[in-house]
Amino acid sequence: MKRYCLALDLKDDPDLISEYEDYHRSIWPEIKASIKASGILDMEIYRIGNRLFMIMETDDKFSFDTKAKMDEANPKVQEWEQLMWKYQQALPGTKPGEKWQLMDKIFKL
Repeated sequence: MKRYCLALDLKDDPDLISEYEDYHRSIWPEIKASIKASGILDMEIYRIGNRLFMIMETDDKFSFDTKAKMDEANPKVQEWEQLMWKYQQALPGTKPGEKWQLMDKIFKL
């Protein structure tokens, strides 16, 4: 099993943040199925202010490239991602169109 941690910001608007959280309390079934089909075994998202932190536990075969290809071929995932851009904003220093940024582990107990 592998673990990945990623970060992303939301637009700093309390109403938009509330809507974003509402969507994530009951994600579309097609989105959940897509996440599982890609090899993601567990996923959690945490928020402080407008900063999001995602933890993903994956099987050993998981690949971000494969997931991206699967997502590109899935119209429902594309619809979800387009909707989520209403609420999300890229972290400073990211390339145009990039969302979640993979974080580097700097400490382990």
